[in-house]
Amino acid sequence: MNPRIERLRESLEEPLLVTNPTNIHYLFGFKSSNAALLVEQDRARLFTDFRYSEAARAVEGVEFEETKRALLKDLADRLCGPVGFEADFVSYSGYETLRSGAIEPVPRRGLVEQLRAVKDEDELASIKRACEITDRMFERLIGERFVGRTERDLAWTIEQFFHDEGAEAIAFETIVAAGPNSARPHGRATDRQIGRGETIIVDTGCSVGGYVSDYTRTFATGFVEAPVKEAYAVVLAAQQAGFDALRSSVRGFDADAAARRVVDETVFAGTFGHGLGHGLGLEVHEAPRLSVESTDTLATGNVVTVEPGIYLEGRAGIRIEDNIVVTEGGFENLTGFRKDLITVG
Repeated sequence: MNPRIERLRESLEEPLLVTNPTNIHYLFGFKSSNAALLVEQDRARLFTDFRYSEAARAVEGVEFEETKRALLKDLADRLCGPVGFEADFVSYSGYETLRSGAIEPVPRRGLVEQLRAVKDEDELASIKRACEITDRMFERLIGERFVGRTERDLAWTIEQFFHDEGAEAIAFETIVAAGPNSARPHGRATDRQIGRGETIIVDTGCSVGGYVSDYTRTFATGFVEAPVKEAYAVVLAAQQAGFDALRSSVRGFDADAAARRVVDETVFAGTFGHGLGHGLGLEVHEAPRLSVESTDTLATGNVVTVEPGIYLEGRAGIRIEDNIVVTEGGFENLTGFRKDLITVG
């Protein structure tokens, strides 16, 4: 018996057609660029074309049916009646294809994602290993030369360190943003050379067992002006306020507000323009969200980032990000790397 499928069935009002590849992977461990999973109360059917048929036949606990390459059109011709579909993943064109046959498509949102938001022990173990590798990578990184190198070159070194430390892959394109580039919350590594007296934001993570880490640290290359140091202290205080608000049953909106209040009560009000954090798991951004727009409520077993920031346009940026497991009475911080303002050479 597949416990994830059984939990999903409890929320179904009609059969659910799962087409998001990450959700299919979560439910049955099957990876494909062209697959669908129909979850019914008495069975589950996996559909994919010839290219993936051998792997699909080996999946336990599911009935396999080979389809044509045009997957949704094939399903529209062989299924009928009310069928839920993942409205946040299927395009309008895909919806039209589904309804071209005997299917009565019913839009459903977040059914599998809600399950994914609460991690089991195996999932937590993989995320913890990814965090341990990220800690080791940062310990090696601060011994590297920064000044005079390009952001892109340093990002490549980070990826090499991850490989050396046992990561399966990087979790996302590594962000290295120095000086005025660090004032852009989600900048990309460029060919700009890192200079002295700058802040450098390094936002990176790795994958282990399909699960990811996502850390950010801000470094300084020598002397930085007093307002930048003050901003760094405010970001640290805001992150701590976010931590203090974290526990099961707290709204994502309220956790964000706790951290945001710290920044908005200083001269840096208005410079923290993104959300406090997001869920972490098979994807770098998943439920739940911690933001002013969040409608999520935290639950035991959620893994989230806590990443306040201050961005001084054209001058400098600071962001500090840890990976957190929500518990009944608080949280567990999976991030071990230090958070003082480290000066690098």
